[in-house]
Amino acid sequence: MRTADLSALFADRGAVFPGGDDSAPVLTFGDVPGEYRAGRESALLLDASARGRVVATGGDRADFLHRILANTVRGLEAGSGNRGLLLTPKGKVVEAFDLCVEPERIVLEAEAGRGASLLAAVDMFLFSEDVQLTDASDSTAPLELCGPDAARIAEDLLGDEPPSEPGHWKERGSVRVACAIVAGSRGFRLDAGPDGATELWERLVRAGATPGGLIAADSLRAEAGQARYGVDVDDNVYPQEARLESAFSLDKGCYTGQEVVAKIDTYGGVNKRLVTVRLASEDPVARGTVLTVPGEDGEPRQVGIVTTWAYSFELDAPIALAFAKRRHQKIGTVLDVADGSGTATVVAMPVRKDGEPVTGEFEE
Repeated sequence: MRTADLSALFADRGAVFPGGDDSAPVLTFGDVPGEYRAGRESALLLDASARGRVVATGGDRADFLHRILANTVRGLEAGSGNRGLLLTPKGKVVEAFDLCVEPERIVLEAEAGRGASLLAAVDMFLFSEDVQLTDASDSTAPLELCGPDAARIAEDLLGDEPPSEPGHWKERGSVRVACAIVAGSRGFRLDAGPDGATELWERLVRAGATPGGLIAADSLRAEAGQARYGVDVDDNVYPQEARLESAFSLDKGCYTGQEVVAKIDTYGGVNKRLVTVRLASEDPVARGTVLTVPGEDGEPRQVGIVTTWAYSFELDAPIALAFAKRRHQKIGTVLDVADGSGTATVVAMPVRKDGEPVTGEFEE
């Protein structure tokens, strides 16, 4: 959780919050282009202290989670982990998180404010197993780091080579460093707990990291074509539609929703898929805005929906992540934005090539 000291530090450093609410995500520290450049050329530091955390203990924790989660758990050693999903029986995404294995427990790290909902969703499957679930969100205050210099800064902090695979982690003293996808790139999530967050932030800035906010992070993430749970992904979305192939396994055997995921992999058939569109208007487009094409009767027909709007410094133009239906995903396809702001043209994904690789199929 974000402490009062951390909020005060942000305010002192010029942080801009939506509506002036200092408990909300930082939008920027006043220099969005500079923050974006740091994510591409040096190191960008982001506040992730509101992220949720669920801890599983007990002798059956690995077997229990392996049985219900979409990615592998059983057999993972302490210090390792992966990206994970909890799916509905129909194969749609209920929760998304990073899973980290510790010697005596397994930690699920979720998006901001998702600790309670993640715990409740996992607890629904718990019956007589020796597993205890705890919402430990108040005990954590992670910060995130990405960019070419991020590994050097993390190595200096650890005194050791940092982990390089999502969910893998190391610690030194009171600081834990986990590899994670940050703003669309492979980076690090660093946690010294709520009491150590302010000192850790200042230490990372002294090491060369540039403080940044949500505007720059969304630009980097949208350019990389990386979906975010709670923004682009919810329980109306199949994993393959959101290009989340790295967060589920096709080899581990049965888990909740596995039959549907395997069927999609074998036969295809998803009705929509995440694409990047370039927008004609510079005005922001709200999440949930419909994308259309003219129907046979001359009336607009919905074929997509916008989930993330951002400004692309790579293209020098506004872009959006959106779900587009089949036969409307090909590069160059022009869609109409239903709010009347103009057109949205499908462009190559990813827009920038230095982010996490984009998975899934593309229409040709």
